[in-house]
Amino acid sequence: MRIHKEGFLVIAVAFLIWLFLNVIVGLTEELYFRAFTLLLTTYILIFVMRFFRYPNRKIKLNPHTVLSPCDGQIVVIEETDEPEYFGDRRLQVSVFMSVYNVHINWIPVPGIISYFKHHSGNFMAAYLPKSSTENERATTVIRMENGTEVLVRQIAGAVAKRIISYPKEGANVNQQNELGFIRFGSRVDLFLPLGTKVNVELCQNVTGSQTILAEL
Repeated sequence: MRIHKEGFLVIAVAFLIWLFLNVIVGLTEELYFRAFTLLLTTYILIFVMRFFRYPNRKIKLNPHTVLSPCDGQIVVIEETDEPEYFGDRRLQVSVFMSVYNVHINWIPVPGIISYFKHHSGNFMAAYLPKSSTENERATTVIRMENGTEVLVRQIAGAVAKRIISYPKEGANVNQQNELGFIRFGSRVDLFLPLGTKVNVELCQNVTGSQTILAEL
């Protein structure tokens, strides 16, 4: 199992805690307690390692499709106002990631990063509608070759405490590039032009960099 670079330090700390606890408990003569501690801490260590897993995926580049930016479940498909950048009505498609999903975020469309901004905020549950505007979040806008702009918003959740975004303004990106990483439960919103053909449904499970969310 490959591990994403964002997990190296976290896993190292988790391993040291696992080692320390089991060495300390191992000094006791309580066999059942030692076995319980070993099983519990090993389960937690494996869970942390699995959270930062880095799947090997073949990504097909297509400038006319919007690929899912992450693994998860579709929780929003609706027309809404987008006040931060566009200032008009857009089609919003949102993907909610549980702690069991891969948490790498991918670039959904090829183009140039025309805007980026990180916002501090709350850490309410990421599936709530208000999380899109009130939680800690990072907004990235990609301008495609034909001038179409797609806004991608990474949103922290009740558990997620860190949003990481890689591309800088002015960078050329494609669908094989990583947008970033969100530690633990979170959500990603896409804001597309009205009239965009959507290929997914509410509650559908999607795979990052693989599922075609929409066609432009």
